[in-house]
Amino acid sequence: MKWWWSSRRSIEGGQGFVAKPESDSDQLHGLLTIRTVLQWTGMPTTVRSHAKINLGLGIGAPREDGFHALVTVYQTVELHDLVTVSAKSAGRTSITITSNDQRVPKDHRNTAWKMTVLALESLNIEADVAIHIEKRLPVQGGLGAGSGNAVAALIGLDQELFGVGEVAPFFWNNPGQSLALAAQVGSDVPLFLIGGTILGLDRGQEVYPLPDFESVWCVIATPAIGVTTPMAFREWDALCAAEGLTPNASTDKLNELSRAYASAFAGAIPGAKHAGSSGVPALGGDRAGPQESALVRTGITSWIENDFERVVFRQHPSLAEIKRLLAADGTPEAALHASLSGSGSALFGLYLTHGDTQAAQNRLTAAGVESQITRTLPRSEYWEKMLVQQQG
Repeated sequence: MKWWWSSRRSIEGGQGFVAKPESDSDQLHGLLTIRTVLQWTGMPTTVRSHAKINLGLGIGAPREDGFHALVTVYQTVELHDLVTVSAKSAGRTSITITSNDQRVPKDHRNTAWKMTVLALESLNIEADVAIHIEKRLPVQGGLGAGSGNAVAALIGLDQELFGVGEVAPFFWNNPGQSLALAAQVGSDVPLFLIGGTILGLDRGQEVYPLPDFESVWCVIATPAIGVTTPMAFREWDALCAAEGLTPNASTDKLNELSRAYASAFAGAIPGAKHAGSSGVPALGGDRAGPQESALVRTGITSWIENDFERVVFRQHPSLAEIKRLLAADGTPEAALHASLSGSGSALFGLYLTHGDTQAAQNRLTAAGVESQITRTLPRSEYWEKMLVQQQG
C-alpha cells in the first residue's frame, strides 16, 4: 500500500501532516497528469540546502517500537550547502553523486540518493540523474545537513523534470506527497519542506509551521568532538530507567510541552497575523531585526531546553563549557538563547546585535573552538532564496 499525506489538524493556525492510504483512482489520475508534463530543461538546477538548529528538544522514554517520541522546535538558518541537480527522462534510472568532500557517500547511503529513488519510484518514472553536493556546512551533527541535502535534491529534481515554461513543478505543488517521501528518508527531513520556525512531533517527522519570528544573529560552534545520536539515545534510555520515566508519563510531559510551544509562539508574534507581512528582516545595521526579538516575547527562552544536554554534557563536559561561552550570562553581550542543537556536537547562540555575535565568536576563538556567524531564516526568506539559478 502506498501512502499520501493530508492535512490533519492545525496548531494555532499551522497545518500538520499524517499519512493515509490513497485510492487507486487518485494514484492513476496523478500518474496520467505527470506523464503529460514530463520534460527536460537541459539545464542543471542549483538549490541552497540550509541547516537547522533545535531551539528546544523534549524527549520521551523509549517506546515498545524502539523509537522515542519527542517535541522540538526547529529553526532554519542561512548557512547552507549547494546541491546541483541535472535530470532527464531515460529508459532506465541512473543516479550519480559527486561532491567536493570525500566524506560524502556516493551511493545508496546518501540521503539525496534515497530521496531521488523514492521520488522517481513514486511517479513511476525512469531518469538519468546527476547530483553534485558542494559541502559548506560543518560536518558536526545537530545541523541536519544530510536531511537538507535530501530535500534540495527533491526540489532540484522537481524543477528539472517539471519546471518547464509555465508548468508548475509537481512536488512543489503537492506538499503532502513531498512530506511523505521525506519522512521515509529521515525523521528530520520533512522540516526542510516547510522552513522557518517549525514544531516537530512524534519522531520529529510530524511537522507544523509555527509563526515565524524575525531574523536574529546566530553563532554556531562546531567543536572537534564526535557525538553519535544512537549513543546519545542509549544514555538517555539509561537516565529514564534510573529516574523511572515511563512512556505514559512521557506522553503527558510532551503533550504539555507541545501546547506550551504553540501557545507561546501564537501569542507573542502578532506580525504573523497581519496580511502582507513578509517576515523578511532588516539587512542593514547592527541588528538583524527589531529592537526586541519576538523570540524573547514568546517567553520560551526562560524555560526552553534540550534534554540531550543532560546526557551529552555528562559524556563531554567541554560542550557544557562551550554553551557557557555562548550564553555569557550576566554580561552585556549575553545571548538571547544558547543550546546544544539536536544531539550535538554543534551548539549555537542567538543574539540581537552583530556586536554581541562577534563578541561570542571571539570568546570561542580564544578557547580554540571553531564557529560561524549566520542568521536565523524565516519561512518567506527560506523559500525566496531556495533556487540559486539555472545554468546552461
